[in-house]
Order: sequence, then structure tokens, then C-alpha cells
Amino acid sequence: MADDQADNQRSRGRNPRGQGERLREEILVAAMRILDELGDDQALSMRAVARAIGTAATSVYLHFDDRDTLVLAVLNRCHDDLMRAMAQAESSHPDPADQLRFRTMVLGEWAYNHPGLYAVLHESALNQRTEMAFRKDLADSTVAAVQRCMDAGFAPAGDAATIALDLRAAVHGAVSMRLHQPDQPWPPLDDQVERFLVKLVGVRPRDRGAAADPNPSGHFRQKK
Repeated sequence: MADDQADNQRSRGRNPRGQGERLREEILVAAMRILDELGDDQALSMRAVARAIGTAATSVYLHFDDRDTLVLAVLNRCHDDLMRAMAQAESSHPDPADQLRFRTMVLGEWAYNHPGLYAVLHESALNQRTEMAFRKDLADSTVAAVQRCMDAGFAPAGDAATIALDLRAAVHGAVSMRLHQPDQPWPPLDDQVERFLVKLVGVRPRDRGAAADPNPSGHFRQKK
């Protein structure tokens, strides 16, 4: 395996002029995959990322000053992908309650399908040292989605920020318990999210006779 990686590194050579962004993208994708496998930012090494794409570690350092810079770039990429997927889910449903419902499922599915990245985002040493500004975007967008439900009369008026925080905490707990206690007889995640929406936000239960959208984001799908 190591010999194969060394051969890949020798055969790759330098990226042609003007293709630095392609290498940066390859580095990000490789680091994302490795972090999802490890679930620990401290276990990631720049050399491992370089080996994964068949280049020299010095090439990785040309794009990222150190490991923390690379990890933050990965988490920002995850955030951008997640926000885009939630926006797509919302745009598919004119009903504010369904918009909140399906964006919440996108969030839950992503966390469940990417346990390593989820752990890095919430439990890593980097998380304890660094302010991650993109978290505010996610929080604010959830507050806005709850507020839209209230404004349209789909949920009782209240403190949208507090309710959104309760909802995010509930979904976080549901996903975390599934990941840490996989042998428990968990109900389907969408059923549990529905109960959170009814009890915490106050929306009416979804009509189960309506056709469900099994993958509202178009990007993430819950594990079997």
C-alpha cells in the first residue's frame, strides 16, 4: 500500500501552471474524507493528506499553512454544502412548516451520515480553541425558518431564537445518541424530528397521507 502511494506521488509530478485551485480542491476533498474516517482533527496529518492524493507534503503547505487551517477550511466547506442543501430543500416547499421540516431533516441526515466530521465540528480540540463564525449562519437560518412559521400562523407566536435553539439541541441529541448507541431500537429519524417540530415549535403534524420526500436535500440520505 505504501509503495503504491509512493508510486502515485512520483507519477503525479507538478500541477501545470494555473491548476493550483484544482490541487487545493483535491486536498480539501481528501482531508474531508480522512477526517470523516478519523473523527479527530488531532489525528490528521498533512503528510497523510498528501499521500492520499499522491503529492508532496510541501504542496499541501503551499495552500494551507498548518493542520488547523486545513481543518477549518474543511468545516467551512461542510457548512457551505449543508447550507446549500437546506436552501434547496426549503425552495422545494412553499409551506413554511414544510420548509422547516425538511431543512431540519437535511441537518439530521448530514450529521448521521458524516459522524467523523460531525464529531470534529462539535467535539474537536480545534472547536474548543477557535471561534467558528459559520455556526452563527446556521443558527440564524434556523431562527429565521422558525420565525417564518410563526409569521404565517403555522406555529404559535413566541421567542423564535429560544425555540430554534431547543430544536437544534433536540436534533443534535437524537443524532448523537444514534451514533453512540447504535444497537438501540431507534425510531426513524424523520418520525422523531416530526415530534420535535410538533412539541417544540408547535406546527401541526404532517399529513402522513401526503407523499413524503425521502431525500429532500438532493445531497444527503439517511443510513439504513
